[in-house]
Order: sequence, then structure tokens, then C-alpha cells
Amino acid sequence: MHPKRIFEGVRRGVEHGGNKTGVPTVNGCIVFDERYLGRPLVYCGTGGTIPAKINGKPSEKKEVKEGYLAVMVGGRIGKDGIHGATFSSMQMDEHSPATAVQIGDPITQRKMYDFLLEARDAGLYSAITDNGAGGLSSSLGEMAQLSGGCEIDLEKAPLKYPGLDPWEILLSEAQERMSVAVEPEKSGAFLKLAKERSVEATVVGKFTSSGFFHVKYDGKTAAFLNMEFLHNGLPQMKLEAKWGERSEKEPKLTQPTNLESELLSLLSSYDICSKEYVVRQYDHEVGGGSCVKPLSGAQNDGPSDAGVVRPILSSQEGLVISNGICPRYSDFDTYDMASCAFDEAVRNAVCTGADPSRIAILDNFCWPDPVKGEKTPDGEYKLSQLVRACKALYDCSLAYSVPCISGKDSMKNDFWSGGKKISILPTLLFSALGYIADVSKAVTIDFKGEGESIYLLGMTRDELGGSEYFSLRKIEWGKAPKVNAREFALAYAKLHEAMQKGIISSAHDCSDGGLAVAAAESAFAGEIGAQIDLRKLPYEGEKRNDFLLFSESAGRIIISVKKGKEAEFEEIMRESSFAKIGKTTNKEKLIITGIEG
Repeated sequence: MHPKRIFEGVRRGVEHGGNKTGVPTVNGCIVFDERYLGRPLVYCGTGGTIPAKINGKPSEKKEVKEGYLAVMVGGRIGKDGIHGATFSSMQMDEHSPATAVQIGDPITQRKMYDFLLEARDAGLYSAITDNGAGGLSSSLGEMAQLSGGCEIDLEKAPLKYPGLDPWEILLSEAQERMSVAVEPEKSGAFLKLAKERSVEATVVGKFTSSGFFHVKYDGKTAAFLNMEFLHNGLPQMKLEAKWGERSEKEPKLTQPTNLESELLSLLSSYDICSKEYVVRQYDHEVGGGSCVKPLSGAQNDGPSDAGVVRPILSSQEGLVISNGICPRYSDFDTYDMASCAFDEAVRNAVCTGADPSRIAILDNFCWPDPVKGEKTPDGEYKLSQLVRACKALYDCSLAYSVPCISGKDSMKNDFWSGGKKISILPTLLFSALGYIADVSKAVTIDFKGEGESIYLLGMTRDELGGSEYFSLRKIEWGKAPKVNAREFALAYAKLHEAMQKGIISSAHDCSDGGLAVAAAESAFAGEIGAQIDLRKLPYEGEKRNDFLLFSESAGRIIISVKKGKEAEFEEIMRESSFAKIGKTTNKEKLIITGIEG
């Protein structure tokens, strides 16, 4: 299939799932690279709130005892989604099964969610697990750990159509299907409420203390596995990793004579250009709690750094949702790639008003096969890349005091066709969830008014390896950005202090395309001009106009400060690297003065 068809299919899938499920889509990004041609990556995530206690018990606590009923809730089982988990962890080729892909039903999913919340608050079930990877085998197998075993009668499971084998019923995956544990004396009320809410719920077995995962079909045993073997029987793999740094001489690069043309080319590149036509087809408003949406500014057409949602409409408290991803830095060092992505997720959240002391991170690893073999002779190097990315995650989590609370991985992102192998870039997405005490203090990227001072927070260096600018010019060498997490964390804390005092008009992270792109986006979004003087930038390294404009050094934020508040801002930020680099104007032009004046 043509990449454009795949792209449009992904867009329709996000629209179909999010809009119809009633979940606002408030943040995201789109990244292009030819190495995703074989295995395009799609990350979708959701978050929600949960009471600390439900009916007097800790809400996160699951309880499954012998005799509790195993109940399947939601969509019926079909041949779609079979081996979906293994499919996502295997190399793809032209013979990969289409049945591994789930056929989602967001309307059924939404009805199921609403019913389960009602049943939860009524105390009608004591544990719940989704039927994602592994279907019933995984959901019931996981909950059975709490009781010590289970018995499943597969013939009781409702099917979309006849003809499924027992193993297919057991393994079929779906997002609109859940498994719950119900006490026998509450089963009547649970099933009655499900019927009233037009949600299908079926008792498919019971939990035991037998020590076995026992699956039956029409009275005959289809599987009988020891629970200890099921969960701990696979020996841990022992693999060897070998790291080797790039060692290549950087050729002398001639600076372009027309930097205005270079900026326009960057602004029209796939990674940076406006994604409004995609974003507009997603529902950002459902639920009525979205405060900062994917697009912001005077005409709501500028790319927001993060989304802000007020989950409880009677409260001013909000959640900030952001992300960070920079896969091209993997070409240089996956440690730098991972630390920059971590920093970008945190920085985007802070730019929008999140309290940096109240941010949590989720990681999503997608990797080419890191196991050495006949088809992966460089497996040891790819494994070393994975180790270095994990080390960066560990270091950043400690330095920023940001816990990593969830995540997932997919380790076989290679595609074979006609004897040719296409492997993805080692890719790590970080999603950040932050807290903002008052959503009315959220900050957006757009310049707000004429005559406000523009500051750049952070040090600019000649770090253009893997940058949009070098990618546009097909330059494969250079230095990838480095993260000084403790220095950045201090700066973000001080910026948040300034935001709480109401002296910041706008804030926008400098990432893809560097300072020039960030300034242009803030000016476009605010429909207001700006004058910037590159001679005033704090800088280290080879000093050239194009490097100053397009460097993607981490930890940097372009900020506009309200009139008369410059001294207060500078006092707050005195321990961090920053500089006043310009001002906003009423000319609707972005004018940048180079180092020659």
C-alpha cells in the first residue's frame, strides 16, 4: 500500500476510536522517516481519573478469591485480533496474517465503559483486566494469580459467528472486551445491570485455588497449565550487547546564502508543517473539559506544546498531557535520543503550565530486532542501543524527579519483502502527565501583544546532528543534542514560578527546527510580529547564523514576558542560562538580525 493510504488509514482509525468513544484527542505528533515504510508506528494513549477509595477500599486493589465468577463483558469474540500481541512482536513480511488486526467497535466500547463505572461504584466486581494482548488467556490468567487458578468454559463465550476453534476463542483480542471477577452473591445484580444498560456480560468460568489454568470446551479439556509454569516458566534470555560509538570526520559545511529560504523549507517540511487538516478531524471538545487543545493562538491554528484537560468541571484543577519523541538522534546515540525525548515531554508540559514537581512519565519503546541471529547479524549493537536508552530513562527519571509509571515495548519492528529488510529507527516515545492547580493560568505558544520582551531560556550549541535542518540538507553527521537534566530541571522549576506569578505571556519549546521555527510558530499563532537578535543568544561552539537559527539543543524555551515584568522575570531566572533576544512588534513580520548585524 502507498504510504499516503496508510497515513490516511491511521488518521481515520484515531478519529473512529477517539471521537466515537467520547475521549477528547488533545495532544499528539506526526514524524516521518523512510525507515518507517516497512513498519509504520502508531502510538495511541488515554488517561483518566479514579477515586482514591471506592466503597471504603483502595481503588487500585484487586481481589480475587476461590469461587469468584469469571465474567466476560463487552464485544463478542471473532477471528480478528488473534495473535495480535505476537504479531506486534514478530518481523513482518508479505505473509503476515491480516486476522491479527483487531476490528474495533468504539460504540460498544463506550457503552461497556459506562456500565463498568456504574457497576464499580456499586461494588459489583472486585477485579478487572482488559482483553488486549492474549485475550481471555491473558486477562483471566493474570487475575487467576490472585486466587491460585481458574476454570474456563469456552463454549459459554459469546461469538460474533460460529466456526471458531477453542484456541481462537481463548486468544482473540479486543479493546471493547473486559474480564471481571464477581462474587457469586453479586452476580445477579451485576448481570441485571448489564442487561439494563444493553451491555453483554457472560459468566465464562470461575476462579479456583487449584494451582492450574484449566480451559475446557464442551466438557473436554483444551488446556491444563500449571500457574507457576504459565507465569514464570519461560527462562530469562541471556543476551550480549556490544556498543560502538560513531567515529567519522565531519566535513566542512558551507553556510547557505539565503537563510530565509532555508527557514521556509523547514516550515514546509513533513515533520514541521501544519497538521491542522488532521487535527481538525479529531474531537478535542467532547466532555467539555478541554482547556488547551492541539491548536492554539489568535485563530487556533498554532501547534500547542501540550493539551490541558479539566476532568472535574466544578474544579479549576487540570491535567497537562504532552509528549516527546526524537528518533533521528538514534543515528548518533540512543542515550541522547532517549534523554532528549524525556526532556521534550517534560519541557512541553512545563511550557503549558504543569508543575514540574508533579509530572509522571510513560514510556513506549519500539525497536528493531535486538537479538543476534541469521537475519539480525547486528543484534548485539541494537541491543546495546536498547541498554543505553534504558540507562537514559533511568538517569532522567532520577534527575528530574519524574517517575515512570507505565509503559510498553515492541521489539521486532522489521519488515522483509523480496529479500530486502527494512528496520525502523530505534524509537522511544515519552508521554507526560502533569498537574496544573488552576487551568486559567495555562500558557500557550502564541505571542500575545506588541512590545513584549522575548527571552530564550537555555544554552544554544552547535548540536545539529539528526536535526530537521541537517535532514533537509541530507547531512548525516554532526553532534546530537545533550541533556543536562539537573540544570534543565532547575530552570523549569523557576519558569513555573514565574508562570504562577502571571508574568509570562507565552512559552514554546525549541525542538524540531530550532529557535527560528519556534519563533515563527509563536508569531504565526499570535498573528503578531517579532524582532530577534542572534548576537544576544547564549552560545557555545562554532558560531554561524544557520547553527544559531536551527540548532536543536535541548532544554530551550522561547518566552515572551508581559510589559514591565522583565526585571521580575530576570530575578527569578538569575540562576539559569537565559537572554533577552528581542521583542514583539505590530508589523506581522519575523525579522531576525544575524551575528554580523
